[in-house]
Amino acid sequence: MSQTNNKQTIITPADRLLGASEYYFSRKLKEISKRNAQGENIISLAIGSPDMPPSKKTIDTLCEQARRDDTHGYQPTVGIPELRQAMADWYKRFYNVDLNPASEIQPLIGSKEGILHVTLSFANPGDEILVPNPGYPTYTSLPKLLGCKIVYYDLKPENDWQPDFQQIEQMDLSRVKMMWTNYPNMPTGANAKMETYYKLVAFAHKHSILVVNDNPYSFILNEKPISLLQVEGAKECCIEFNSMSKSHNMPGWRIGLLATNAQFVEWILKVKSNIDSGTFRPMQLAAAEAYNNETAWHHHANIEVYRSRRNIAEQIMTAIGCTFDPNQVGMFLWGHIPEKYKDAEELTERILNEAHVFITPGFIFGSNGEHYVRISLCAKNDKLEDALQRIKKNF
Repeated sequence: MSQTNNKQTIITPADRLLGASEYYFSRKLKEISKRNAQGENIISLAIGSPDMPPSKKTIDTLCEQARRDDTHGYQPTVGIPELRQAMADWYKRFYNVDLNPASEIQPLIGSKEGILHVTLSFANPGDEILVPNPGYPTYTSLPKLLGCKIVYYDLKPENDWQPDFQQIEQMDLSRVKMMWTNYPNMPTGANAKMETYYKLVAFAHKHSILVVNDNPYSFILNEKPISLLQVEGAKECCIEFNSMSKSHNMPGWRIGLLATNAQFVEWILKVKSNIDSGTFRPMQLAAAEAYNNETAWHHHANIEVYRSRRNIAEQIMTAIGCTFDPNQVGMFLWGHIPEKYKDAEELTERILNEAHVFITPGFIFGSNGEHYVRISLCAKNDKLEDALQRIKKNF
């Protein structure tokens, strides 16, 4: 507010911000940073940001291409052919899914961008969107900003954190336009199941609802990655996201993809081409190289390393009195808190203040996560061991 010539000027934000809040991790990490600056040395086991580098050939390709004089201009929003072909080859190699690289793949600047663009492309203000509870907070926050109504469907441990289609069928689905799913699941670690994928495709066809499956965790602690697009008829009514952040240790690169039918890609491109101008060409070429990583690289980076870390995370869960499903996959460990705590935040704040270890309270993923905590495996063994020893001294 300011005054000019005795007139008061008032500028207000858009109404869509009235129900929005700062992302939990954005707010909490500022607190952690401030406390660390004061000498507390807090260990963060909260964020799922891989701490290992991409493969050597990925980095070498980036450096080589960035030194060229002819690689620094604007790039096509659809992505360069080399990258789209590498993405299609990767889907065929690991999921046995055939995709036309010219028309059925759209490179993304990460899945968050994809959530925005898909919602803009398919949902009008007032449309309803099915969102899992618990689930990734962005599935809720971005559609809300766009004026959509969120309708939650429950994921519960007694159903192995899979959708309860009998319960969903009892809902009023007349205004539902989209459904977000995420398997392997974050935050619960529930693995993808072909049975669930078949039910999702049948549900989408029956109700003319677009199902979008976010699939960035299928390689982490998982020997048999699967895709929703393996189901016959899935392309007609479904979109699948896949990200290089987790599977290829490239979170800061912001490169992912969506795969679906050519018509859906064309509609999404109408939105995306008005928002960005494509990714730096050397990064696209390096990403294409990363998709050709040997299977042995994936096994070491995504299974052997995380298995070692997971063993320590399980000891941390046990030390704080939490129970967990040992069959979880992905780069987190999800645990149920002891009954003596009224909610997860009471426990995580105690751990933060007494042991100087930051882990995630499950309430940020929805009401069904209020009595759970999540430990990230994106920390090296020595840091996890340090966190374990600190907690043992205080619990």
